[in-house]
Amino acid sequence: MVMMVMMMRMMMMLMFNSLLITGLLGWVKCQESHSMTPEEKTVIRDQIVEMFDHAYGSYMKHAYPADELMPLSCRGRVRGQEPNRGDIDDSLGKFSLTLIDTLDTLVVLNKLDEFEDAVRKALRDVRLDNDVVVSVFETNIRVLGGLLGAHVMADLLRQRGDRMQWYRDELLHMAKELGHRLLPAFNTTSGLPYPKVNLRHGVLSPLSRTGTESDTCTACAGTMILEFAALSRLSGESVFEEHARKAMDVLWERRQKGSDLVGTVINIHNGEWVRRESGVGAGIDSYYEYLMKAYILLGDNVFLERFNIHYSAIMKYISQPPLLLNVHMHNPTVSVRSWMDSLLAFFPGLQVLRGDLKPAIETHEMLYQVTKQHKFLPEAFTTEFRVHWGQHLLRPEFAESTYYLYKATGDPYYLRVGQSIVEKLNAYTRVPCGFAAVQDVRTGAHEDRMDSFFLAEMFKYLYLLFSEKSQLPINIDDYIFTTEAHLLPVSLSTTQPSCQGNVTEMIPVSQEDDLFTHSCPSTETLFPNNPSFAKTIRDSYKYLTGVGRAFRPLPVREIELPLHDNGMEPVEFLKSMGISLTPLNEVTAGDYGSQKEHKGVYRVKLVAEVSQTLEEEEVVPHVVQLISPPYLGRTVLTAGPAKFGMDLSKQEHGVKGRLVRACPYTACGPIDNAMEIKGHIALALRGDCMFAVKARRLQEAGAIGVIFIDHREGSNSEDTPLFQMVGDGDSTEDITLALVFLFSREGAVLTAALEEHNNVDVLLLAKEREMGHGKTVKPFGMNIKLRLAEEGELEEGAARGPTLEFVLGKEGVLLKEEEEEEPQGGGRPSQEQQQFCEKATEDARTEPCSADSPQTPNSGTDTNP
Repeated sequence: MVMMVMMMRMMMMLMFNSLLITGLLGWVKCQESHSMTPEEKTVIRDQIVEMFDHAYGSYMKHAYPADELMPLSCRGRVRGQEPNRGDIDDSLGKFSLTLIDTLDTLVVLNKLDEFEDAVRKALRDVRLDNDVVVSVFETNIRVLGGLLGAHVMADLLRQRGDRMQWYRDELLHMAKELGHRLLPAFNTTSGLPYPKVNLRHGVLSPLSRTGTESDTCTACAGTMILEFAALSRLSGESVFEEHARKAMDVLWERRQKGSDLVGTVINIHNGEWVRRESGVGAGIDSYYEYLMKAYILLGDNVFLERFNIHYSAIMKYISQPPLLLNVHMHNPTVSVRSWMDSLLAFFPGLQVLRGDLKPAIETHEMLYQVTKQHKFLPEAFTTEFRVHWGQHLLRPEFAESTYYLYKATGDPYYLRVGQSIVEKLNAYTRVPCGFAAVQDVRTGAHEDRMDSFFLAEMFKYLYLLFSEKSQLPINIDDYIFTTEAHLLPVSLSTTQPSCQGNVTEMIPVSQEDDLFTHSCPSTETLFPNNPSFAKTIRDSYKYLTGVGRAFRPLPVREIELPLHDNGMEPVEFLKSMGISLTPLNEVTAGDYGSQKEHKGVYRVKLVAEVSQTLEEEEVVPHVVQLISPPYLGRTVLTAGPAKFGMDLSKQEHGVKGRLVRACPYTACGPIDNAMEIKGHIALALRGDCMFAVKARRLQEAGAIGVIFIDHREGSNSEDTPLFQMVGDGDSTEDITLALVFLFSREGAVLTAALEEHNNVDVLLLAKEREMGHGKTVKPFGMNIKLRLAEEGELEEGAARGPTLEFVLGKEGVLLKEEEEEEPQGGGRPSQEQQQFCEKATEDARTEPCSADSPQTPNSGTDTNP
């Protein structure tokens, strides 16, 4: 009877929780679909302005003239004065990056006095001839784009006659100077630019400290045309547009002709692909964006033709609605990884420009569901919507797509999505000195960075989302957004003539045109007589991640456990019994109207179909153990493993060697101290290039192992979950040395030891093999699918495979195993899997037990999570 009381309590709690969730879901659904009043929009818009004032004011108070604000430290980030973060710092050029990147945002938010003051500061304080190596890509989109957007705004305000009358195109002159400082990067045999340039010394000068790079990303080379063409047409100097077009031509010619896809990384000298992984996220994203937008800005049909051909390939191979999965450019029918990065969140917005609303709505809804599950988009997440990389850097791409979808559909749902972005930013990232990036969405820990794009893009898109045209100081339809959301006038294609000799020639490629290949989209044409078309598309993906699934009451004699509703007592109770559950996706159809009404208590049989679970990818912790005096094995650092290289879990004694710091520390160029590294374990800093590239270079230098140290300041294994280092998309079978990863804090222990003692010996091994620790036993897992047994099913042997029979009745609950006769040679469960027994107790409880299974907890156990 005790078990019956407990089961009744479980079912009552289940019904109560289900009704509660249903009610909450109804309220949320009503809120999401209900139109937003002008008063509500005004309140949210004012809130966005207040948030901007907090972020921008904190930068100007605590950081200016530094490039960026460190919101946790309440000071500016000055390159060379803070620990090196690797390639992240290549955005910083000692040119007040955040100020320049924010200038045209001030105009959009109608802060015209602040804009005029900021322009004066930029003209007075900003120098562009610093002896600093910067990223060509980042400097182009953030600084050159920021200067051009600010010049366009200043010129507009001057022409109106009420302010900026003193302005004499000074920002355009600065933009032209910066353009000339970036031009040396294009001095390659292919025409593809170097990824880095020294602002003072160029690329090939002995003083430049750069020019040794051989590779660049597709987006890095293909995201120059808007800024460089605008600079040419505003300044009259054609050289900028010519170089940018040449780079676009090379990428187009180097596409894989069979699939019309491009890879992620390309050699700048010979045009050969280095990484052949193809997608729409990191490494490629803005190349596709700039093909479409170059057509809009410049009116050159060649860019639209190329975009349409690429887009057809993307929708054929990469798009698997609502997912966008990377494929191999030469074999595009096979996905090459099971995760997506957050940068692809821009793509629904680009699809809106293309006029392809249905997949845009589908992918955006998927992304929204991920934000519901994790508060923000993780830097990368799996196809099962679990966290792959936990960082959230306050990226604006999801807000950007939300803005485009609202403008295209007019659906107030997207206003509610925007409202959720605003609320989460305030709730989880706001700190006293600005807004801080999230180091890991699973822990909520902050990172001491507020990138300039947060002010340049996030607030711009959010403010525009909640504003009417009449409330803006400019006609936003007269401008195209760059990838950094800077504003360039679409009139450049007509009022400013294109420069001679820069019109790209292209051999026509036949393709099947669709409705919007050469014309603007119309929702009336796409979805005739269906004003709720967006909702109809979204509803299919409403519970994609399992969050918020409504409880659906089922007819008599059927039981449904809401396995997606976290926190339900029955689920936790069954888990405590050692039973792992997965939901049945299909619900048996039947004629419920013909069933007889039952009264009282009757026996119910539930058949549990047992199958072994697919093992989830597990990160096996590794350790770095300092074994030389004075440490003698007492200092042990938690490390992450790699998916390639030596499998340390199979090395009984690990890998032992002396530590030698790689030179260069990032190990992305030729190793200068190869003789010192040979036969030892190398220490290298994360960043600038892929783990696999570093590993190959150090292996060629003779290293027997590599310890990679995170470049993110303050990261540690206590606050951040371990991850496995991945390869570069190509085969990594050639890499055979031992590889481990340390977060910054643990890495600092090693570097300090190396500075204090000339010789430091370490041992790399899997944690389970650490000295003094026994091997852990991995628990066995299984899937159990519950369904209602048909009348006489078990007696007739209709159940398929090994089964467990749960019988509910007056006598209590019985659990027994039933095994179907296996054909000869069929796979049978192991003896351990079959060790179930029934243990009847005086109070009619029956407990599953096996040689290894835990005892069932008593009814007093707290099962709430």
